[in-house]
Amino acid sequence: MLTHYERIGGEQKVRSLVDRFYQLMDELPEVYGIRKLHQPDLQNAREKLFKFLSGWMGGPQLYVEQYGHPMLRRRHLPFSIASAERDQWMMCMNQALDEVVEDAALRKELSAAFYKVADHMRNREV
Repeated sequence: MLTHYERIGGEQKVRSLVDRFYQLMDELPEVYGIRKLHQPDLQNAREKLFKFLSGWMGGPQLYVEQYGHPMLRRRHLPFSIASAERDQWMMCMNQALDEVVEDAALRKELSAAFYKVADHMRNREV
């Protein structure tokens, strides 16, 4: 059985997904809420998300090798995240998935998995 990493097309496709995700975060005015939670320069965030997704999708554990266990919720606690921020993040990711991933079934699987993670990052109600 192929991993999501293999099904998406490996390193280059994961990088393309992350790059498009952050381009959208910069371009879409309706996601300003999450954009302002990030540093002005998104390069560090791009690299960390790429490394995380590589391992999360079943590829090389680049993030773990460099930073240790992701502990995503703990790492995101300093940021105020509610349903609006989750939904803005998902808007960027779903559009990036639609544009980068050809396989419709894989897009659906990844979107559902991303939603679970994004929803878990919420640390406030409103």
